[in-house]
Amino acid sequence: MSTSYKVAIVGATGLVGRTVLRVLEEKNLPHISYTLFSSAKSAGSKIKFLNQDYIICELNEKSFDNHFDYAIFCAGGSVSEKYAPIAVSKGCIVIDNSSVFRMNPDVPLVVPEVNPEDILSHKGIIANPNCSTIQAMLPLKAIDLRYSIKRIIYSTYQAVSGAGRFGIEDLENKADGKTLKKFSCSIYNNCIPHIDVFMEHGYTKEEYKMIEETRKILHHPNLPITATAVRVPVANCHGESINLELEKEFDIYDIRLLLENAKGIVVVDNPDKNFYPLASKANGNDEVFVGRIRRDFSIENGLNLWVVADNLRKGAATNAIQILEKLLNLS
Repeated sequence: MSTSYKVAIVGATGLVGRTVLRVLEEKNLPHISYTLFSSAKSAGSKIKFLNQDYIICELNEKSFDNHFDYAIFCAGGSVSEKYAPIAVSKGCIVIDNSSVFRMNPDVPLVVPEVNPEDILSHKGIIANPNCSTIQAMLPLKAIDLRYSIKRIIYSTYQAVSGAGRFGIEDLENKADGKTLKKFSCSIYNNCIPHIDVFMEHGYTKEEYKMIEETRKILHHPNLPITATAVRVPVANCHGESINLELEKEFDIYDIRLLLENAKGIVVVDNPDKNFYPLASKANGNDEVFVGRIRRDFSIENGLNLWVVADNLRKGAATNAIQILEKLLNLS
């Protein structure tokens, strides 16, 4: 007899939450009943999901009294910080999309294609990495296993959807002179080298997240990494230029073959035909697209990659659901 599971989706009406629902519809996981939670503002409204109308429930301290097996949190750091521990205390396993628990040593930070074994060490909460970190991990893990990464330089080109609904509205308002809701200056016709808050050392929090999360996921706590994160006027899908210095000599054709055979990666790399990863092609897909694979001749064992992925899907919703699938397989 098949076991039935109860799953809560917290923040179901937000940009990531709605993407979670879309991916769950596509996957149609068996033997699961869902309850959708949001703030009081959205409570009582209806949302179409799995061919039926779901009423949005208000999230409060008693929401998890009615036992849930799993919960996917998509509602932001303050909500996760308050309600995830409550859910865990009631026997629920939480998959959290916020940054609150990512660097907690007791909380595994998981990209299922990269470090699925870390799921086993959870104590009730499993953290979903930052969107820009997730897509980088797939090619970097494959390369690190074979050639050992010595240093990483990240330069990101991040879509406005990563800033939520207001980020998208700021781009859509374009040059109309409307009041900005998210960004410090107009994203229209601009690239803004400022994502999240600036820290004392001059990096933004987004850049610092990438550095620390990469070290944790790859289990290289002292790996030299630097990052520059830039918001660009693209609706969805992040692009990343990744420069690597490797410990070992490599053959560029072997790197390409290695990536072609890596789970979750699609290599798009034919400069003669102008084939390379594009946001417009990655949009709506769960794979990570890698191209512009070439040697960096300025250093010994240097390598350049261009990596693009849908930040709402693989960078958030899909990764969380893949973690859920792993948990279901373990139960």
